[in-house]
Amino acid sequence: MTATVTPAVWQTVCRYDDLLPERGVCALIDGVQVAVFRTFDGSLFALANLDPFSGAGVLSRGIVGTRQGVPTVASPVFKQVFALTNGQCLDDPAVTLQVYSVRRNDDHVEVSLR
Repeated sequence: MTATVTPAVWQTVCRYDDLLPERGVCALIDGVQVAVFRTFDGSLFALANLDPFSGAGVLSRGIVGTRQGVPTVASPVFKQVFALTNGQCLDDPAVTLQVYSVRRNDDHVEVSLR
């Protein structure tokens, strides 16, 4: 039996320079809301935009920061904090957001849902 590897399908979200440090944007990719963030050091992160506690698509408008050296975003609704690196809720470890692949390709930010 041979495993089949599905290649990533990259979608351009925005220009890298348009994504301000410590801010997020929401992109709709194949019907999925994705919150994309750029930190002060230039790192990019992509998570599900849906806040699992409020049910609102608002995480891209959350407060970006760090907790114990881990880059985070706090929901603007109930303020739960999520690690940008793996989507883990730092206030309720039973909750995790979907994390998506993100990259810089020349001057653009691209996200893949696969």
